[in-house]
Amino acid sequence: MPKQFSKNSRALQDRFDTRRLADRVAERIIKDTISESDREFIEARDLFFLATVDEAGVANCSYKGGDPGFVQVVDEQTVAFPNYDGNGMYMSMGNVLETGSVGLLFIDFENQRRMRLNGVATVDWDDPLMADYPEAQFIVRVSVQEAFPNCPRYIHKMQLVERSKFVPHADCETPIPDWKLNHERDVLPESDQAKIAKAAQ
Repeated sequence: MPKQFSKNSRALQDRFDTRRLADRVAERIIKDTISESDREFIEARDLFFLATVDEAGVANCSYKGGDPGFVQVVDEQTVAFPNYDGNGMYMSMGNVLETGSVGLLFIDFENQRRMRLNGVATVDWDDPLMADYPEAQFIVRVSVQEAFPNCPRYIHKMQLVERSKFVPHADCETPIPDWKLNHERDVLPESDQAKIAKAAQ
């Protein structure tokens, strides 16, 4: 049995008569390396969805956004991305530290294409790539176990209107989101308190 198919995956394939199709598709598209065309696709994206799981098997899914190229393909089996300031809960990154098991879903909504990467993630506080990402807290590297395109037929065609003003850039001050100022101001970390004090001057 291919490693990507569990006993229950097989049961569903048999129920709907897709075992032969599943084997053919897996043989044709699932690989453990990132091709040059995969690299171009990944590095052109400005968002992806990150699935993680904790030690108890509880899953979490989060959205990660940045400028195009914020996910870098380091080599044919490794991608890296920064962790930026968020809501302070670190649910996804806590799971990364617990199990390292991750799934990344990249979608191009304008051209209706998508790609999956599954692998093992690690956190590096002193990664050399930190210099590439202003305000990154740390770098996450993913060792790729499976990389494959995904059927695009249900992707809704959408166009980008505007990228988030909260993506950090070296040449400007990143604003603090209103929700932090309106509801959580008294419990903000010192770094945010310092930004607020500086803006008030």
